[in-house]
Formats: sequence, C-alpha cells, structure tokens
Amino acid sequence: MSPQFVSADELRTRFSTGMSRMYRDEVPAYGTLLDIVETVNEQAPDAPVETASAGRLSVERHGAIRLGTARELFDMRRMFALLGMEAVGYYDLSVAGIPVHSTAFRPTSPHALARNPFRVFTSLLRLDLIASDELRAKAQSLLQARSIFTPLALDLCSRAEQIGGLTADEADVFVAEFTKTFQWHAQAPVTAALYEELLASHRLTADIVSFKGPHINHLTPRTLDIEAVQAQMPEHGIAPKAVIEGPPARQCPILLRQTSFKAIVEPVLFADGESGQHLARFGEIEQRGAALTPKGRALYDRLLDAVRADILPAGDGSNADEYRARLEAGFAAFPDDWETLRREGLAYFQYALTPEGQAAALSGGECDLDIDTLIARGLVAATPQTYEDFLPVSAAGIFASNLGDGDAAINAERSNQEAFETALGAPIADPFALYATLEARSQAECLEAFQAQAVAE
Repeated sequence: MSPQFVSADELRTRFSTGMSRMYRDEVPAYGTLLDIVETVNEQAPDAPVETASAGRLSVERHGAIRLGTARELFDMRRMFALLGMEAVGYYDLSVAGIPVHSTAFRPTSPHALARNPFRVFTSLLRLDLIASDELRAKAQSLLQARSIFTPLALDLCSRAEQIGGLTADEADVFVAEFTKTFQWHAQAPVTAALYEELLASHRLTADIVSFKGPHINHLTPRTLDIEAVQAQMPEHGIAPKAVIEGPPARQCPILLRQTSFKAIVEPVLFADGESGQHLARFGEIEQRGAALTPKGRALYDRLLDAVRADILPAGDGSNADEYRARLEAGFAAFPDDWETLRREGLAYFQYALTPEGQAAALSGGECDLDIDTLIARGLVAATPQTYEDFLPVSAAGIFASNLGDGDAAINAERSNQEAFETALGAPIADPFALYATLEARSQAECLEAFQAQAVAE
C-alpha cells in the first residue's frame, strides 16, 4: 500500500506558521505588528486585487534570509521545493550598493497561492564584491566550514525526493528541523575584530558571515491600508521608517509598498569572549497591488527614476514630506483606473464569467464576441492580478533604513544571473511569464465557454 504523503500546500502552511511563532518569540515587536495589521485589515474596505481574500490575508507573510555559499542556496532550493515553492525572479542588489543577488521562493499556481502564498526573499552573498582579497578569503573559509541545515532535515529532504513526499509523522519532524535553520544565534563563530572588519566592508556581509546560519531577518504581514498601519505604529511604541517604499498611494494600487521599524539591537558573544551588539532583524509590513506588464513596469521604473534623480529620501526622515509630494506628482502620469490599466496593457488581469456571462454561455448566443465586448456587456469580469514578487529599489531602501546609511559603496554593477542559477541548480522562473500565462489562460477559458456551446449546437 502506497504511503499517504502530506501535500506541499500543507507543508508550506505548517512551516510558515512555525516560522511566525518562532519569530514572534524572538522579536516580540513582530507580534505587535501582527495585531496592528489584523485590526487595520478588519476595518479596511475590500481590496480590488483578487487574491486579497480574508482567508489568504490572515496567513500571508513573506520572509527574508541571506545565504553565504552556492551549496547553501542549492540545498535551500531543495528544501523549499518540498513546500511547493520555486525560485521566481532575479534581483541584483549590487546596483544599490548591497553585495548580494537574490530570488524569491514562492508558490506559483493560482491554487497554491490562494491556499498559502508564503514567500521567502533569499539573497546570496557576492564574495566577488568584497574588495579586500584577505577579507574575502577569511569570509569564504568561515562560510565553507558551517552547515546551516540539521543532518535530519537533509536526510528527510533526500528521502522525500526519492520516494515522492513525506508522511504525516515525517512532515512534523521535517518542519521542526527545517525551522531550526532560521533561528537567531547570539554566539558568533568569529572574533570581535573580524566582525568589525566584515562590518566595515558592508553590514550585510557581517550579517551573513559572522553567524551560524541565516537567521530570518524579518517576517512581513500584508495589510490592505499601509498608511493606517504606519500611523498606528507609534501609538504602540514602534517607530516606523519615515517613508513608505514603492509607489505612492493610489486609487488602484500597483506593485508593492513597504514600511518597517528599525532593526533591533541584539547582544552577541564573539568567539574570543568579547561581547558586542548586532543589528539584523526588524519588522516590516507590506501592501500589495496589481502586477504590472513589462510596459507598465517600464513606465513605473521611468517615473520612479525621475523622482529619485531629483530627490532621495533622507535616512533621518528630514525630507519625508517633500519626497512624498514629489513622488505623488511624478506618478500623476501613471493611469489610476483599472479599465485604462487593462486597455493600455499596463497591468495583468484575470478573467472570469459573471453570472450573466454563465447564463449567456449556456444559451450560446454570444459566441462571436471578443473579450472587450464581453466585458462591456457585463458577461466577463476582469480582476487585477496581485503582484506576488518584489522590488529591488524598495528592498534596498528597507535595508538602508534599518541597517544604517554608512556602508561603503560598491562601484561596479555586475549582475550575474547565470552564476546565481548555477549555484541554485535550476533556472529561475520569469515572473512576467507567470502572470501572462494566467491572464491568457483565463481569457481563453472565457471565450471557449461560449464557443463550446456554439459547437455543441
């Protein structure tokens, strides 16, 4: 008799729940954020983006981790694959002076996203961007010597790959063992002096190299009203960053908006017995809007670049009001109604028959109509697709706000997706292709509903 395996969706839910529980214990302010977000979401009007359903919203999180070696990335991909999460999108953060490149592990099917859209933004250290040959060699030696996964987690992963899944008992053990990878370790395997060297190179280099594993550095709940969360954070003793990253507030939300509180100061005991402090983990909140097409994304990037060429948000928040005003003015050129966004091909949509459309399809009387006419007649509804991915400029802004603005600049932009995919051991999925496929499939299904009835007659 074949064993009964736990589904990837169920494994992902168990894992994300366990991660949330662990992070809440380690960073109590995260629990406060969850409470604020829950209250705001209960009071917010219904979101137009289709996946912001109450069931999904209550479990939605994204996490962020930083890895040090190709082997760590390769095995992380294997682990997340068991949870139904694959690498989507390549993000080169060296363009913002951060020595990492990244992907996001997430579910990709509409069903899996609706069940639990847990994502983990995963960065890999660019050792080639450490200027000092000596420091680079020290960092590489430290990273090669560590093992971030427990032996049992690796064994269970291999077993699942061989036989096709994990039983209920195995799943419980795997989730518990895999979660250990992301725990905070206050004892660092480096000396205080080496930590300071790494810190001088870049704060993220120190964060990745100086510890036993990739502690989760934030878990991010999703809100329907990020301005309300931003306003309520100080009332709960939490100081938010001065500027919300991403596009300005709009009637039709697009892409991703994020805010956070500053990284907490954590005591560290170094290998030479010296005591110190480290800034690593912080609280973040996000509001997700519609996914943009390449045309829409090009317009977004052009408008944002124009604003940021004129003004950058200061780390101390001193020009926050001016930056917000310039951002809103700059984005006046971006259409802010759903039908224009759809007709101009700026955002991705998902199509479905309305109740009237279902009745018309059964009658077979509308078989020659195109999708725009079907929408105009109320027979088909177009709903914007949620943006499931990330924005490198926003990620860099969050890092800078939380970890300090004094890091050394990286002088060269050297994107290297090929090297990242080699380390990953798999190609990275194109997020635009995922959205486009869902849009095309849903359109075709609507049209086929009428055509099938016409053929039957």
